[in-house]
Amino acid sequence: MSARHTSPGLFRRVAVPVAALLGVVAAAGVTVVALRVTSGADCSGALPLKVAVTPAALDVVNAAAQDYQRSQPVVNGRCVQVQVESRNAADVANELPTAQINPHSLWIPDSSMWAAEAQRQAAETGPEAPKLDIKPSLASSPLVMAGSESAMSKIGFPVSPVSWSKVVDPKVQISMSDPTMTSEGLAALFVIRTLLGNADGTPKPELVGTLLRVGRSAVPSVRDSFGKVSTDAAKAPLFAATEQSVVANNRAAKDNAVLGAPPKEGTLSFDYPLVRVSRPNEPEGIGEAAAEFEKVLRSAETSKRFGEAGFRTVQGAAPAKWSTDVEGVQAGDVKLIETPSADQVSELLRTWGAISLDMRMLTVIDVSGSMIEKSGNGKTRVEAATEASMTALSMLPDTTQIGLWAFSTNKKPPNDWIELVPIGPLGEPIAGVTRRKRLEAGASQLPGLVGGGTALNDTTLAAFRHVLAGYDASKVNSVVLMTDGRNDDTGSSIDTNALIETLKREADPAKPVPIIMVGLGDEVDMDALRSISAATGGKAYQAKNPEDIRGVLLDAVSQRRCRPNC
Repeated sequence: MSARHTSPGLFRRVAVPVAALLGVVAAAGVTVVALRVTSGADCSGALPLKVAVTPAALDVVNAAAQDYQRSQPVVNGRCVQVQVESRNAADVANELPTAQINPHSLWIPDSSMWAAEAQRQAAETGPEAPKLDIKPSLASSPLVMAGSESAMSKIGFPVSPVSWSKVVDPKVQISMSDPTMTSEGLAALFVIRTLLGNADGTPKPELVGTLLRVGRSAVPSVRDSFGKVSTDAAKAPLFAATEQSVVANNRAAKDNAVLGAPPKEGTLSFDYPLVRVSRPNEPEGIGEAAAEFEKVLRSAETSKRFGEAGFRTVQGAAPAKWSTDVEGVQAGDVKLIETPSADQVSELLRTWGAISLDMRMLTVIDVSGSMIEKSGNGKTRVEAATEASMTALSMLPDTTQIGLWAFSTNKKPPNDWIELVPIGPLGEPIAGVTRRKRLEAGASQLPGLVGGGTALNDTTLAAFRHVLAGYDASKVNSVVLMTDGRNDDTGSSIDTNALIETLKREADPAKPVPIIMVGLGDEVDMDALRSISAATGGKAYQAKNPEDIRGVLLDAVSQRRCRPNC
C-alpha cells in the first residue's frame, strides 16, 4: 500500500459522523464502509473494492471491513472504499463469467462448490471472462439434518444418530431446498447422489424416485424451512441446513427451536473460501487493496467473530460451549465427505434439471391377450405394468400432464385404442375428481380390457400424432408405450418400415415428441421397438421381470431433458 501524502490538487476526506458514512443502500443490498478520518489523510478519489458475501457471513465481513477502513487505506493516492454486498452464492456463480458492469473483486461464497462451478463456466466463456483464484477458507460449517424437536424425535434423535437413509424413506416427511438456488440443496443432492448413484454414473431408480418425491416439496430457500418450524413445529418437515444457520436461528427465535445433527454416514462441510475475481481491465490498485483486506479477513479478530456467529474454525473445531440444549447443535467432531468437483456439480445440476422439468406425457398400455400371462411374481403382465405406472405416477407433481390409452385390435372400431383419461394436469379436477384419481381408476380397468391382438403400429402412430398436435412448449412432451409383443395386426395396419418412415417425416425438431418404448418379457420384438423409438429421438427398454418396469420408467423420466439427443 502506498504511503499517504498531501499534495496540491488532492481532496481531503471530510470528517463526518460515522453513522452517516455507514450507509446501507437497501435497494442494492450493499453496505458501503467508510469511517471518519481525523488524521487529515488525503486522496485523489475513491477506489471501490466490491465484495460479495454469502448472507450468513455478512455481519462478520462488515465488521472486518470496518476494521480495515479504520486504518484509512490509500492505494496509489486513492482512498479505498469497501462495498460489501450480501449475495446468494448460486446467483453470483451464474453471473460472474459474464458480469462486466461494476463487478465484484472479492467473493466469499458459502461453499467452494459454487466457486468451482463459476470457475468452470468462466473457462468456457473465453478470454473476456474473469479469472477466479479460489483461496483458502475463512471458516466452516457442516451440513446437518435439521428439524423441530418432534420431527427429529420421529427419526430416533437423540437416542440414535441421524442418517441420510431417512431422506430416501418415503415414510419420512422431508423438504429440500432448490439445489439450483441454494448450497444446502446442492450439497444434499450430492450426498443423496453419492448414496444412490450407480458406479457407471447412471442414476438408480431409487435416486430418481427420491428426487421426484422431494422435488415436489422443494422450497426456494432454507429460510422457508426454518419458517415452517416457527409456524407449526409439529407439522414441519425435516430439512438440510448448515450448522451455523441452526445456531443463528435459535438465537433469534423466541420459541420452536430447531435441532441439527450431522448424519452418521458423513456430510459435506461448507468451507467459505475467499475468491479473488480479477479482470483484465480492472482499476489499478484493486489487487493491492484486495490483498490488504484479505489480511484483515484472516486476522485473529475476524476468526473470533466467525466463532461468535456460530461458525466452526477452518479445521472444523466448534466452541466447546455448544450443546443441543442451548444452541440446538453439538460441538463434537463431524465425519466429512469430499466436496464434489466442478464436473460433479455440473452433473448434479443436470440430473436435477432433468428430473424437475415438468412434462406432458401420454401413457399407452398394451391390453392384447398375451398381457394376461403371469410374470415371475405371480402377477399378470398388465397388472405389473399398471402397478409400476401408478408407482411412478405417485411421485409426479400435480402440474405434470398425463393421459392414458389402452390398445389391442379393434378396441374401439375403427380404432385399435381407447382413451381412458385425456391428457391434462394431474391436479386438475374432472367432474369433481382430480385427474390423478381418474388415472388410478382408469388403470384399474386395464385387466378387464385384455383381449385381441397387438395393434402396435397404428396405435404408436396415433399416439405420436395426438401428442404432437397438442404440443406444449413449456413442458417435455413424450409418449410412453408398454407392450409385450409385436405388431400382429398385419392385415390392416401400417407396416413397421412405413411407420418408421412416417415418424421420421412427421417429426418436428422444433417440437420434439420422443417415443419411449418398454418391451415386457422375452417375446417382445425389441429390434422393432428400438427402430420405432429411434425415429423420434426416443429410446427402447426391455423389462424382462416385473420389478424392472418401475426402474425403466424412472430412468426414462430422468433422461427426458436430453431427448431427442441422448
